[in-house]
Amino acid sequence: MNDDLDPNLDLTEQVLQLLQAAPDGIAEYTLIQQLKDRHSGHVPNLPLADKLVLFRTHFLLFNALYRLRERLWQEQTHLLEISPLCIRLLPYQPGNAALSERDELRDYYLDMSQLRDTDERDVERLLTSFWTRMQGGEEKQAALELFELANERTLDLPRIKLRYRQMVSAHHPDRGGSTERLQSINLAMEILERYYR
Repeated sequence: MNDDLDPNLDLTEQVLQLLQAAPDGIAEYTLIQQLKDRHSGHVPNLPLADKLVLFRTHFLLFNALYRLRERLWQEQTHLLEISPLCIRLLPYQPGNAALSERDELRDYYLDMSQLRDTDERDVERLLTSFWTRMQGGEEKQAALELFELANERTLDLPRIKLRYRQMVSAHHPDRGGSTERLQSINLAMEILERYYR
């Protein structure tokens, strides 16, 4: 039996076919491997060790995913969760506000000039920036968890400052709190001020 993807289908249709066969979701890397193994003509069948090949393959896949997400939303059939670690189809839920918010990643991946104009030096800068943000992201996440704001959908500096004052008031040594806890709260506020302005 030939398990190849239909070459007449565009990448979004091929991806949809693979996602429908993975109801629990699928990681980006696994999805790329399945596209290659099943001979999709839409992604380069080259080793991902080369950074430029990796970027272009990733970009093409995410371009297809964002186009597919919009199509499924308009058809009111599914929501498409897009993350490098888990890409999956979810049941459609009317009124989901997630698509009404500005999505900078969506804008980036739907702009084909980003693919066309990105060279190897650009990819190197993107990777360096990514790893720098990831390291800082752990710091930011820890600060948000300390403030019990990690699950808040929308955050801004005034909301964080309000929570900071509440935390200082509750944990101040003059009110029975500890100096170490107050120092952690102050450090968390310094971290969050770098991310929210």
